[in-house]
Amino acid sequence: MLQTAYTLYPWLLDLSKPKDGLFRAILSFVMVILAISLWHLWFVKKSKKIVAQLPPGPRGLPIVGYLPFLGTDNLHLSFTELAATYGPSFKLWLGNKLCVVISSPELAKEVVRDHDVTFSERDPPIAAQVASFGCNDISFDSYSNPRWKNKRKVLATELLTNARLNACYGLRREQVMNGLKDVYENVGKPIDIGKWTYLVALNAAISMILGGELPGEKGAAIEGNLKENSSESMVLMGKPNVSDIFPAIARFDIQGIERRMRKISQQFNRLLESVIEMAIDKEKDKKSSEQKLGFLELLLHLERNNNEDNASPLTMDEVKGLLVDILVGGTDTTTTMVEWTMAELMQRPEIMEEVKKELSDVVGVNNTVEEFHLSNLSYLNAVIKETFRLHPALPLLVPRCPARSIHLNGYTIPKGSRLFINMWCIHRDPGIWENPLEF
Repeated sequence: MLQTAYTLYPWLLDLSKPKDGLFRAILSFVMVILAISLWHLWFVKKSKKIVAQLPPGPRGLPIVGYLPFLGTDNLHLSFTELAATYGPSFKLWLGNKLCVVISSPELAKEVVRDHDVTFSERDPPIAAQVASFGCNDISFDSYSNPRWKNKRKVLATELLTNARLNACYGLRREQVMNGLKDVYENVGKPIDIGKWTYLVALNAAISMILGGELPGEKGAAIEGNLKENSSESMVLMGKPNVSDIFPAIARFDIQGIERRMRKISQQFNRLLESVIEMAIDKEKDKKSSEQKLGFLELLLHLERNNNEDNASPLTMDEVKGLLVDILVGGTDTTTTMVEWTMAELMQRPEIMEEVKKELSDVVGVNNTVEEFHLSNLSYLNAVIKETFRLHPALPLLVPRCPARSIHLNGYTIPKGSRLFINMWCIHRDPGIWENPLEF
């Protein structure tokens, strides 16, 4: 066929015979149209083949995709509405980023259990990269990065062992008792449950990090700044950012999110430097033979001594990244859930009475709740779990990114796409729960 076309080509360009001019023009036009048609059929067939493998979803607009229809708040509500139309797994384009949303427990189980390694990668937003000192923490670092596995090893075998947590029990208890003392001193006055819970959680976390509470006015100043900065950083990390959707214009920082997060990160860095300085001063006052009770003392030991004592080495940015995870991730979500639990109990006096009765039976009216009581407080445990069901602290969890293309629910989830698990939708699914909106 190519040989025939090659031999016809000079004839088509031969203009020495005017009588054949019209025929040549028509034939040339037909050949061009035929070539274009064949190319179009091939392209459409290839495109349909690719699209057919992806989950269904709304079309959206050119360039921006479905972004204008989502808004900037409560993405889990918009995703739940789309799931009612397109099913338990659907796709949508946000700019040039393909996003896939999972809204069923069966598919969630496949993602987090059956294919957990494939879906363990992260696609951190710019705000999270800044807040975590360049993804040097656990939450946003890449699973395939050997440094992530090293940090996880430090947490699992050094910081969060049963022995170390038990050793810190007195520190946690002291901060809870201090918080209860504040409540008793303000009987008859309104209490901001969120603020109170945050301060107790923050003080408990700092006590475990330092092996004791922050001293004096300097400690009080650090606590206040930590609360302000951590709350704002959580808001910025959860806010949709145009720079994440269109990387080509990220350097312009149109919404100013990166600029604001860098300012917070600089303040956070100064606060962490102050805390680290306190830990170093405290360590100097200790005898070398004494146990390192505080988390930070151990982290600094690993950072300074590298491979001595078979320890896993850490960089200073990794030490700071882990501290951010503990201070921000360990306080904000706890505060949110305690606030929701108390709100539900205050709206339901009959459930509140049942909780108080169980506390009276298990703990005693004149005794203080201790950690060893928790396993026997089954009704209170059920109340907390029900609060988690209706009001998850992270409705979409932390987005995941598949390390390779994978088939899920009959569709292909491409490598590099962003995957959301809509826990808010799953927890309110009437196919799972008889009365999903009832507490």
